[in-house]
Amino acid sequence: MDLQYPIGIFEIDREISNSVVKTWIQSIENMPKKLKETVTNLTDEQLNTPYRPDGWTIRQVVHHLADSHMNAYIRFKLALTEENPIIKTYKEDKWAELPDSTLPIHLSISLLESLHKRWINILTTLTEEDLKRTFTHPELGLMPLGRNIGLYAWHGNHHIAHITELKKRMIWN
Repeated sequence: MDLQYPIGIFEIDREISNSVVKTWIQSIENMPKKLKETVTNLTDEQLNTPYRPDGWTIRQVVHHLADSHMNAYIRFKLALTEENPIIKTYKEDKWAELPDSTLPIHLSISLLESLHKRWINILTTLTEEDLKRTFTHPELGLMPLGRNIGLYAWHGNHHIAHITELKKRMIWN
């Protein structure tokens, strides 16, 4: 088991069809509930356990998901309202060290639940033309929204897998 990429690296090996996009959107829609179920009943000690050596704690992963998905939501809105905006990156590792990464996780889970309701409202109304709209990521280059939906469906599942795999290894129910 690859502790860093338990579900593998994000790759698109097929055409981004409407059915593929719908599946990704469902994954994004279900992510907050799936995350909440995954971390329910974990103790503070368990939440403060890194998912791999030199990795983030479960608590940091939960807060990172909120940080990352807030950025993604804003990037979608920029791409839908501007022509190929250049988005700003952020230092995820530094954000994970800020004081808010030690807060109770229910704050980020609640944020994700609300954020995803708004995000899904937008995602489910996108046209085929909208899916082709782009933003420019300074490190990744041109990013069509259709591809980015897949990336964030993967991203949520990727981090939930970090938590579920740690729970299996530690024999936490």
